[in-house]
Amino acid sequence: MEQQFPMIQVVDENGNLVNEEFKKHLTPSFVQSFYEKLILARTFDRKAISLQRQGRLGTYAPFEGQEAAQVGSAVALDNDDWLFPTYRDHAASITFGHSIPRVLLYWKGRVEGCVAPEGKRIFPPAVPIATQLLHATGAALAEKRKGTRNAAIVYFGDGATSEGDFHEGLNFASVFKAPVVFFNQNNQFAISVPIHKQMNSKTIAQKSVAYDIPGYRIDGNDIFAVYFYTKRALERARNQEGPTLIEAVTWRYGAHTTADDPKKYRDQEESIQRKTKTDPVLRLERYMKNHGLWDEEKASKCQDEASEMIEAAVAEMEAFPEPNPGDLFDHVFETPTWTIQDQKEEYMHHLRGEGR
Repeated sequence: MEQQFPMIQVVDENGNLVNEEFKKHLTPSFVQSFYEKLILARTFDRKAISLQRQGRLGTYAPFEGQEAAQVGSAVALDNDDWLFPTYRDHAASITFGHSIPRVLLYWKGRVEGCVAPEGKRIFPPAVPIATQLLHATGAALAEKRKGTRNAAIVYFGDGATSEGDFHEGLNFASVFKAPVVFFNQNNQFAISVPIHKQMNSKTIAQKSVAYDIPGYRIDGNDIFAVYFYTKRALERARNQEGPTLIEAVTWRYGAHTTADDPKKYRDQEESIQRKTKTDPVLRLERYMKNHGLWDEEKASKCQDEASEMIEAAVAEMEAFPEPNPGDLFDHVFETPTWTIQDQKEEYMHHLRGEGR
């Protein structure tokens, strides 16, 4: 099956173009825009970890190493499409137009962090594993029934393929030709469990065969491969040809979350080696240098602008008013049940130091 689903690349680890099909699209402005988005994503991730260590955010799920998979796929979306992220897909959400201060508020435990900007169809991050695949399939099917050309993309990790929701989502989408792209980021660990202990399949892409839908296995650190093949899958969806499964093979350098210690289950030397060989930002820089697109001054300015944007977002996030404790209860049902209302009243009495 690995031969049936070979690893697809447009640019290799050394920054060499290995697929001429897309060469005409790689204009200087196109390449530069991708670089800027990657730098913004990495700057955000590192800042969020720093904020968590300072006690200014709660537990956080880092994504460094997976930027190309998230940014490249999100750029491929149209404005009216749907995006269903996991708890690790903040780079995809930000690239698609989510508010950076509100993404930070999510990690501060604020309900405002679940609210996308007006007009952006971005679901709150899914913490339960694989549940968002069913939501994405449903939203895509609704768009189909309304007669639009809008599509949905749903992100999930390799561990999600062990859940029943994964299979139910793909089966339902296949049967009804829902315009949805199932985008797997195979970072090769489900928390502490390596992929060879999760499944006997050689690839995740081959699982598409069971549902008679296209499957691509792409180099998830090659932002151009990610973009062009996600774009291809989205066009198929828009043409009412049904879903596609994409396996983007990548790697997370750090912990599963800031509450995790990866040294207990993974040789961190491999992460160090990958940073010098297959890193998505480094690969794009190598491509730019190989093709006369690299500008040291422009790159430095790009980093400065990203840092300024993130610092401004942090300031905006921390300027938000104090949270309303009632938020814990007010968004469970549209109309609170008597049990929820009773719990809320009891909790409010407790906060005020009053008896009941």
